[in-house]
Amino acid sequence: MAKIIIVEDDPMISEIYQKKFSDSGFEVFLATTGEQALNIAKTEKVDVVMTDLIMPKMDGFQVIENLRNGGYDPNIRIIVTSNLSQKEDRDKAMQLGANGFVAKSEYSPSDLVKEVQRLLNQYQQQGKNEIKINAQSEESADNKDAGKRKILMVEDEEIFIDMFGEKLKQDGFVVDSARNGAWGIKEAMNGDYDLFIIDMIMPAMTGDEIIMKLKMEDKTKDIPIIVLSASVEDEMKKKVEAMGIQEFFVKTQVTPSELSDKVEEILK
Repeated sequence: MAKIIIVEDDPMISEIYQKKFSDSGFEVFLATTGEQALNIAKTEKVDVVMTDLIMPKMDGFQVIENLRNGGYDPNIRIIVTSNLSQKEDRDKAMQLGANGFVAKSEYSPSDLVKEVQRLLNQYQQQGKNEIKINAQSEESADNKDAGKRKILMVEDEEIFIDMFGEKLKQDGFVVDSARNGAWGIKEAMNGDYDLFIIDMIMPAMTGDEIIMKLKMEDKTKDIPIIVLSASVEDEMKKKVEAMGIQEFFVKTQVTPSELSDKVEEILK
């Protein structure tokens, strides 16, 4: 049974979350303040801390920072649930050590339980990959990349390069990155890649411009493309889908495991 601390100062929301998670098999600990959550985490071996960002005295950012730097179990997974869904809030939470960020307005309580369960399954899968990582580390420097499929990520945000790129590497892919569109085109022309992952909003060249350029070149026109976007804009999504991409993902709604599985599916 997974154990979860729910940090929520609204008693009505807290009660609803407690019932939904309990009914789904979680052992639930409630905390109305960050201090209470930290005290529980000291005495109970919990799997997940699910915290709001806006709270009295100690906000969610401080809770994350304390859990990551205060001598707590490093295996605790931290999932932020907040109505603050600005990119800077999400990035700050992830940089402090959160494992996931869920906008409250986008999930019903039942859907939130499913999302937390999905993220926990992802983390368990990452643990299973440790054996694969250890095996890969024993390969010689000369042949460790021989025969592996190569991916180019055209992405300017370091956090997403690390998050998605690390999982792809764990799953046996070679991953290169380019932090602006012009750099990405140059890498694509000079390298031998099996798939491109392209962010829609990039310095020097937008995602659709990158895709258009790649589709015009004989060397790259048939290489599959996955698009990542910070948001869902129907007009832009339809535009790039018409250009022949294989998949379109919203960054905050796809896990590294899901992205890696899709890459594997496409390259099969």
